[in-house]
Amino acid sequence: MSRDADAIDAFLKLADSLGELEVVIGPRARGAVGEVRAALREAVTMRERGDLRGALEAIRRAMNRLAALGAELDPGEGAMMRVIAERFASALSFGDKGEAKGAVNVMRKKAGDIRDGGDDENQW
Repeated sequence: MSRDADAIDAFLKLADSLGELEVVIGPRARGAVGEVRAALREAVTMRERGDLRGALEAIRRAMNRLAALGAELDPGEGAMMRVIAERFASALSFGDKGEAKGAVNVMRKKAGDIRDGGDDENQW
């Protein structure tokens, strides 16, 4: 599988894992989770079309919305998630795929995904 396909797969897995967040938080998370999912799917579509800049912006928007949801629920958690989202955006800006992958794995775990995100999955 190509690195691009792996990156797309990673975002789709993140979008899918958000369902766990809805279960834990309940109905008040539904709108935010829907927005994050939509932005991640938009990023995948843009990436497939070759619009890397648009894809990165959609990912940044998704991560910021996820951080905002965290802040609504727990200000400390929200602040931590915002730092992770900023770390992710910065890593992508500098082409640091390893750092970006680490940030995505942390966000996935915060969203309820229990997989370990080891080197054999979610490759960038």
